[in-house]
Amino acid sequence: MLVVRPAGPADLDHLLELAILSGPGFTSLPEDPDQLAERLELGRDSFSGKLAPQDCWYTLMLEESETGDVDGVGSVKAAVGLHRPFFSFRLVNNTQSSPSLGVRLDHQTLVLVNECTGWTEVGSLFLKADRRKGGAGRLLSQSRYMLIGAQPDLFAETVLAELRGVFTPDGACPFWDHVAHKFFPMEFDDADRMTGSTDKQFILDLSPRHPIYVELLPEAARAVIGKVHPQGVPAMALLESEGFRPNGLVDIFDAGPTVCCDRDNIRTVRDARRLTVRIADEVEAELPALISTDSIRAFRAVRQRAAVEGDAVTLTREAADALKVRAGDTVRVKT
Repeated sequence: MLVVRPAGPADLDHLLELAILSGPGFTSLPEDPDQLAERLELGRDSFSGKLAPQDCWYTLMLEESETGDVDGVGSVKAAVGLHRPFFSFRLVNNTQSSPSLGVRLDHQTLVLVNECTGWTEVGSLFLKADRRKGGAGRLLSQSRYMLIGAQPDLFAETVLAELRGVFTPDGACPFWDHVAHKFFPMEFDDADRMTGSTDKQFILDLSPRHPIYVELLPEAARAVIGKVHPQGVPAMALLESEGFRPNGLVDIFDAGPTVCCDRDNIRTVRDARRLTVRIADEVEAELPALISTDSIRAFRAVRQRAAVEGDAVTLTREAADALKVRAGDTVRVKT
């Protein structure tokens, strides 16, 4: 059975393997054991309640319960931009006209902004290639919203996600090569690493001070602004199904889009119900349901058959064991 559970320091080898498989441009999964170890310690302290709510970064692992194999990762960062700026480019539409000539021109510019301070971020969604089917990605993705729904007051009213921008099959990034690299004279991987490991002062020091006119950029760069990496298309579809929409912001290095949604309007947060657990040897249900614990500290999630009747839900013993719940406990269920 696939189970989503909290990640901790013991998951370092698993997380490093996933980071290596994720490839270039996946800023939240650096191929750096020290950074990943620090993140897992932060996750442990977040789940245990040792940190202030806004400092928490919850990392989740997708595990096959029978084998112990870890095949995916996802995360929820309670608040971005509080300790380090959260920079983006905003696509701004500008109109200029000359009545005497009867000419009107619409221009787009890229402007450096820091607009998302304090927002919650869902991210780091990555699965091994052989797990990208059969609903594993949806389980892992939706588990992040079940986590938020368990204690909504610990998260911001607006939730965002950044999606990786376009890279060519040989690993080149058109937007970086034609635009960002002109301002950051370093390798993409170095800039990516510094984004996650420094206070980002180098971005403020080197970023363009004036708007960048999109029409003046090479076609290869213009074509990828706000577009998603091919591997990110399924993740984008999952986000859209939850109510996320583009907000006009793109990443300053690869021009991947940012999407956002009001926390309480995220479909899984809104529709999941708190129900009392009953346990049976067998459960009759047409379709499996998304089920999670009602606690961040002991968070776990599965997709299994469940019979909902009134304010109660009947689970199989296997599902209850995977969630580590007993009869009479409260779980959250989305059918």
